[in-house]
Amino acid sequence: MATLNPGLPKARAFLPMSLVETWSKEQSLAVPEDLSGRADKVLSEMVSGSSRTRIQQSFDAGRVSRDGQLLAKRESVKPGDVLCFQLAERRQSRLEGVNLPLDILHEDEDVLFVNKASGMVVHPGSGTGEDTLVHALLHHCGNSFSQVGSAERPGIVHRLDKGTTGVLVVAKTQEAYLSLVEQFSNRTVQKAYLAVVTGNLRFPSGSWSGPIGRHPVHRQRMTITPRGKPALTEWEVIERIAHKVSLLRCAIHTGRTHQIRVHFGNSGFPLAGDEIYGYKPGKFPNLHPPRVMLHAERLGIIHPLTGQELQLEAAPPEDFSSFVSEVAEQRRKETES
Repeated sequence: MATLNPGLPKARAFLPMSLVETWSKEQSLAVPEDLSGRADKVLSEMVSGSSRTRIQQSFDAGRVSRDGQLLAKRESVKPGDVLCFQLAERRQSRLEGVNLPLDILHEDEDVLFVNKASGMVVHPGSGTGEDTLVHALLHHCGNSFSQVGSAERPGIVHRLDKGTTGVLVVAKTQEAYLSLVEQFSNRTVQKAYLAVVTGNLRFPSGSWSGPIGRHPVHRQRMTITPRGKPALTEWEVIERIAHKVSLLRCAIHTGRTHQIRVHFGNSGFPLAGDEIYGYKPGKFPNLHPPRVMLHAERLGIIHPLTGQELQLEAAPPEDFSSFVSEVAEQRRKETES
């Protein structure tokens, strides 16, 4: 679990008190081996449940330090550096819970595992409504949940894309939040996905390791770039369900945005339905994927309170299973004809 550092220097309040009512408890995290560079970008990557704006506020208010010295956002940090920081607690735009269906896989006093449905956005943001996972969690967990982690994204320590289904863990207490943030930062969380990919995969297993960063032109997309952050995706073929269509299991050892989609698209094997990263419907006129065919099958953490390993699995939803079955049936008919 992340430790607290009572030695954080007293900060000058550069932000108006009308914008920041309180600050979170002091937290400290060590920069992992695969991160370095500008302090603000590194901390944003480490504390994945917080917005970049919130991280910038911490630097602007002098709430980030290293070795007892205030740290500027443009300073460089390296693996092993311990960053001590506080996060702004903003409460003007109070989120209200909404009674939305949740498929809960496991719940205790500290953590909650949910099987996220396709089409559900994880947390509020630009252009979202009151139908996000956070809105559902606020209704389910009660008022105390709004105080966990980020005010804009309470309890959220990682995300799944809107169209991606499967297992997602949420922190219910501040202690659990700090522990899970550290586990994700240290890359100790176990993550396995199912994916349907297109193209002629010649080998039964393999891995992709291209560094991933923001696309220089299309800012909503990610790409392989030398300036990107290290990313590792391992995969194995479960079944070749049709000509140039395979069902895979993927293990990701980093958590870059769109990681599996970027790695397979860049390598010439885009996921079925993923037109953003290279899927061409015209090449597969008999395929009709309802969405990007990606499902978070399994997630494993160390329980923040008990210290025991906790793994949860979710079977692929009906649209995923039906698509795989339909493609396999098409192949059978073509073989017999």
